[in-house]
Amino acid sequence: MPRSLCLLFDCDGTLVDSEPLLADEMATALNAVGLPFQASDYIGEFRGARFRRIVAELESRHGRVDPEALGPLESTMRANLNRRLATELTPIEGATEALAALSDYPMGVVSNGPENKIRTSLEATGLETLFGDHLFSAYTANCWKPDPCLYAHAAHEMGYPPARCLAIEDSVVGVRAALAAGMTVVHLNRYPDVEQTPEGAIMITSMFQLPTVVARLARELAPRVIAR
Repeated sequence: MPRSLCLLFDCDGTLVDSEPLLADEMATALNAVGLPFQASDYIGEFRGARFRRIVAELESRHGRVDPEALGPLESTMRANLNRRLATELTPIEGATEALAALSDYPMGVVSNGPENKIRTSLEATGLETLFGDHLFSAYTANCWKPDPCLYAHAAHEMGYPPARCLAIEDSVVGVRAALAAGMTVVHLNRYPDVEQTPEGAIMITSMFQLPTVVARLARELAPRVIAR
């Protein structure tokens, strides 16, 4: 019963391998305004977090920067990132195959990134046709993970209650947001030696595993849907 579940995918690190590019551009931008930051800091501490939250945390440690510089800084960083995404981006291993196997399900993308970045990422990796306009950006909804309201917004727009949505996330920030929204969550934990899957989420280590998990969850949900 495919339509017993709506699949909501995070983008960066879940569908596309954009995080190394993002971390590199973020380090260049933050160092330019005097905030110490290495690309490895993003992967190790800030994965999935909003850029302005990262800036605020670094300012609390190292001192404030000129607030007038932050807007142009972020714009330049994102423009540089979009150029690199268009030419250097690749899908996460197994994502293309998993999406092909799950194409009968309604699917959307739920991301803390701007919508133009989501579109650029999906177009660069040939995934855009699977999602159409079902792209839900925190910048459009004005609500960022780990706040659950972004996932609640996506579920509403897709026409599904949260209990019938399955979120697929690679970051703990995103996992917690979807859990708090009342969804079933699959955590794509590609770093199981250093990252713990939050309680209540289902851990996989490869996108190749996702279709099997989705099939099982759909079977479990089907009797409840029929009973209603």
